[in-house]
Amino acid sequence: MILDTCGLIWLAMGSKELSVETRRAINDAEVVQVSAISAFEIGSKYASGELELPCDPEKWYLEVLAHHQVTEIAVDGKVAMASTKLPRIHKDPCDRIIIATAKLLGLPVVTADERFRSYGVEILS
Repeated sequence: MILDTCGLIWLAMGSKELSVETRRAINDAEVVQVSAISAFEIGSKYASGELELPCDPEKWYLEVLAHHQVTEIAVDGKVAMASTKLPRIHKDPCDRIIIATAKLLGLPVVTADERFRSYGVEILS
């Protein structure tokens, strides 16, 4: 499974936004992944004041990945190109990269964004 940026934040913060079933699925998963674009999104939201964190966003991000044993997926040329070929249902380029990654790898995404379903991506929330 892949965590959308909101999914990663919810996991790190122990948010009740994650259902019991999704939290169980995360705990039971052999591999939990996040797109590297989430680092960009977290850093950008922190810099603009949209996201409060207890420390520097880079430190926070790396500590969350290590603590929760989340593997980062690089944004390579294949993912970048695939994201540009998606229908324009979703305008956010970060989410389009996460969607393209999920489609290429055939993985569900932990997100609250129902628009992901429009791309044939299974979502967990």
